[in-house]
Amino acid sequence: MQFYTLAYVLFLVVALAAYYLVGRAFGKGQWVVLLVASLSFYAFSGWQNFAFIGVTALSTWAGGLAFAHFEGQSKAARKLAESRDEKKAIKRRFTRKKRWVLLAMLVLNFGILSYIKYVDVLVGYLAPESGFSVGILLPLGISFYTFQSVSYVIDTYNGKYDPERNFAKYLLFVSFFPQLIQGPINRFDALAHQLYEPHAFDARRSRRALLQIGYGALKKFAIADILVISVDAIFDHVNPGLPGSVIVAGILLYAVYQYADFSGGIDIVLGSALLFGIEMAPNFRQPYFSVSLGDFWRRWHITLGAWMRDYVFYPFALLPGVQKWGKWLTAHCGKHIGRTLPACVANILVFFLVGLWHGAESHFILWGLYNGLVIAASDMLAPVWDRLNALFHVNVEGRAHRVFCIVRTFIVVNIGWYFDRIVGAGDLATCFYNTVFSFHGDLFVPVMARLTPELQVTALPLAFAATVAVFVVSVFKERGVDVADAILDWPVVVRGILYAAIVIAVASSFMFASSTGFMYANF
Repeated sequence: MQFYTLAYVLFLVVALAAYYLVGRAFGKGQWVVLLVASLSFYAFSGWQNFAFIGVTALSTWAGGLAFAHFEGQSKAARKLAESRDEKKAIKRRFTRKKRWVLLAMLVLNFGILSYIKYVDVLVGYLAPESGFSVGILLPLGISFYTFQSVSYVIDTYNGKYDPERNFAKYLLFVSFFPQLIQGPINRFDALAHQLYEPHAFDARRSRRALLQIGYGALKKFAIADILVISVDAIFDHVNPGLPGSVIVAGILLYAVYQYADFSGGIDIVLGSALLFGIEMAPNFRQPYFSVSLGDFWRRWHITLGAWMRDYVFYPFALLPGVQKWGKWLTAHCGKHIGRTLPACVANILVFFLVGLWHGAESHFILWGLYNGLVIAASDMLAPVWDRLNALFHVNVEGRAHRVFCIVRTFIVVNIGWYFDRIVGAGDLATCFYNTVFSFHGDLFVPVMARLTPELQVTALPLAFAATVAVFVVSVFKERGVDVADAILDWPVVVRGILYAAIVIAVASSFMFASSTGFMYANF
């Protein structure tokens, strides 16, 4: 069941009615309604997929309980110990047991995810004539609920919070339906209590949620689903004569399309959850206003970046061998290199894994490495930029410098989108070459010849107008304005005009493009 279908709207209405009726009648038990709704939602993706989400939920839930059990046994045994050395030996013994359980959880869950996502691609590389195929479609949300569940099991291993004893409640955390298709990747300590506690109906909160859903629909349908037709027309059939000007235009359209598709879907997700009184983790914060590539990744797919930071970057950077290497570098190469180079290696590892998370195809790996290497180079060269700014008396706090950094970062990000969107190595080389050495050519004819007259005359202007609206909203949000709250305080007539405009724009988009689902649902 996709968010853009009438079936989802009807499903949401029924779930909301049951949720608040149960809350009003009993004052508790709303979480059971959410669990039934979530499992029903998941059933639409195919009953076979229950095996995958069931294994993940059961194994990580059991892992959390095992950690608590071992910790309890360890404390009890240490109380009976007579010497300090004996207490340390007991703690080491139980820590080893916990580590083995954690390793088993990681191997099991990442093993399932890796097998389903990557085995066909790897066999295609190694034995293209074998015809081997796993024959399993990617289960709904497997990347997102796997990462979310693994974060839980790591956090309980580290004692960040007590494990959930009730499996049904934990299953709700894993399977909560708004997050299944494309995230965000929530943390147990931030989301679980909201899922389990009762919520009374709040009219203003509901209006805010519906506004967020409408805003997400505007981005998804009136921008992304229209622009993707032009993007595909450019990059699905790359030829050596394709002008660099058209390639650059296609990449810029892809930048807008991808943001509108992903962030629009996340808005629908967050708005759907908010209708139930649940605030999930934000996943975007005006990423195209970033002043560096590192800043961009703190604003784009925020929950994935935070997951990689907490469970890959820091654990790797704090390894004894890495710490020892950093001290050696500090002693022999200076403080900046000693502190920065290990972090650069950790960043490259993180972005390699981010690329791999998107897919095992080579262009995703290259895209991840590009981001990691650019961020690493930027960090290593930071003293050089500081000296140049001082030499030329650049006011780094001024508006002009900020605008320069935003434009520079936007260009760097869009170079990365070449790797992300252009699949074949030959096509990628052609596009880079023509961008640099064959930029001339008519910008519109090669693309417009592949589009219908209706799309040229009506749909693209609609997408442009919607993009301008999103840009204006982003400017206000970047300045700290709560746009949704401000809109809710407008006179009812003005709000009605705005809502009607969103509905008309979304409905009009269906005349020109049919949605093929959300881009990130494929990851």
